[in-house]
Amino acid sequence: MTTVFRDLALEAREAAQCLALLKRADKDAALFAMASALLSAEEEILSVNLVDVSQARLAGTSEALIDRLLLNPERLAGMALGLRELAALSDPVGEVLRGWQLANGVSISQVRVPLGVVGIIYEARPNVTADAAGICLKSGNAALLRGSSSSLATNQAIVLALRRGLASVGLPEAAVCLVEGDRQVTTEMMQAHGLVDVLIPRGGLSLIETVVRQSSVPVIETGAGNCHLFVDSSADADMALEIALNAKTQRPTVCNAIETVLVDQAIAATFVPRLAEAMVGVELFGNAVAAGFDSRIQLTDEWDREFYRLALRIAVVDDLDAAIDFIRAHGSGHSETIVTNDLDHQQRFVAGIDAACLLVNTSSRLIDGGQFGFGAEIGISTNKLHARGPMGLAEMTTTKYVLVGSGQIRE
Repeated sequence: MTTVFRDLALEAREAAQCLALLKRADKDAALFAMASALLSAEEEILSVNLVDVSQARLAGTSEALIDRLLLNPERLAGMALGLRELAALSDPVGEVLRGWQLANGVSISQVRVPLGVVGIIYEARPNVTADAAGICLKSGNAALLRGSSSSLATNQAIVLALRRGLASVGLPEAAVCLVEGDRQVTTEMMQAHGLVDVLIPRGGLSLIETVVRQSSVPVIETGAGNCHLFVDSSADADMALEIALNAKTQRPTVCNAIETVLVDQAIAATFVPRLAEAMVGVELFGNAVAAGFDSRIQLTDEWDREFYRLALRIAVVDDLDAAIDFIRAHGSGHSETIVTNDLDHQQRFVAGIDAACLLVNTSSRLIDGGQFGFGAEIGISTNKLHARGPMGLAEMTTTKYVLVGSGQIRE
């Protein structure tokens, strides 16, 4: 491990020890200061962001990823607002989840505490830099932020502003650290067991798989969203169309956008053409049965990747059981939707699909910490251990047990 990364991680660990002791008022003051510092640095941040965007375009980056990279005054203001909104949320640290007293008089309580040093490896989206820093701070964690090279200059400017805000209220700047360097540094970050307490990758499937495979640090998987919507034979067709349109087109580059619509064969002859007609500007792919119902649907045998753009797969399936089998084979464990008026089908779908989030008669775009009322999120976890689904402030903590007695010993 290089001295540079080790020193950075040690600084973050020292900062985490400081953050763990802070009162809510101190953390909230820091969040407001960080928000103000971001806005004060608007000209600098937007200027370097234009350079990053220009270089990305010259490198042939897709417009979907350019959209993720691009900042403007409105988006920067949104980042600052997000930090201020975090200040309004309850502080999870110190919350007593449960408590009881033993027969010998010893009281036991389970208390929320910070994770410690949280490493976040993410792609292209500089807004994640401010969001992650704020969420980590509010939950008492130090943040080691490893963004992609395409957004390096932007992230440098954002982190510089955030650290100015921290310093202005007397908190250690190392509470927010940007991890710079070549790919070797990313490897060092993944192997920093004992220095980094948890890693959270945010990005495409390839990034997430790499971090999971190579890391000796515990990993919380987030983001990969090969999401499906099943239109049951009993579904309200108008409702299904509205939900599908929202779930695909409202923001196609995010992880909770649907990638595939499955249609029960009993209604496919009428529903598939209506769906194809409604998906204006969306490139359509599908299986042979779906393509047979509408010439706009191109044949495909690829069902496992996210598009990150206005593209959609349509597959006609025999029935509910076939839809469940299809999702089990191709889903990423993120979010899966059914549109149905059959309560038995609803219950079988929810019980039969293993995913972080299941939706009935509503859009997958609602799978979001803000929509859940969490106020903020670090990502959508597809893990089964520690946290699953939107990761708000509470999910950025662990717990410890505190025992208080008056001299009791074990007999």
